[in-house]
Amino acid sequence: MSNVNERIAAMTKEHDVVLFMKGSKLFPQCGFSSRAVAILDHTGVEFETVDVLQDMEIREGIKAYSDWPTIPQLYVDGEFVGGSDIMMEMFEAGELQQMLEGKKAATSES
Repeated sequence: MSNVNERIAAMTKEHDVVLFMKGSKLFPQCGFSSRAVAILDHTGVEFETVDVLQDMEIREGIKAYSDWPTIPQLYVDGEFVGGSDIMMEMFEAGELQQMLEGKKAATSES
């Protein structure tokens, strides 16, 4: 496993819910990332974000790590879930809320 894969694996294991995205949850830098943040905000779950624009190694490495070509990418319990389109489909079907059930709820400060 390469160094970048080890870094990504550590990030996905450190937090229950991690979104690799362009920008931050407070200032998304693309429409898909903004949509992914909005979806997670609607679930009320606490989540961590990784701004791939700040680290080119992570930006390219996450695509190989998941074998998924686009960003954002959602990980829950260390497992790749999908991008914003899959998140929206799962949210509309109630599957995302079910997957995130039991995860820590977001506080008003996050």
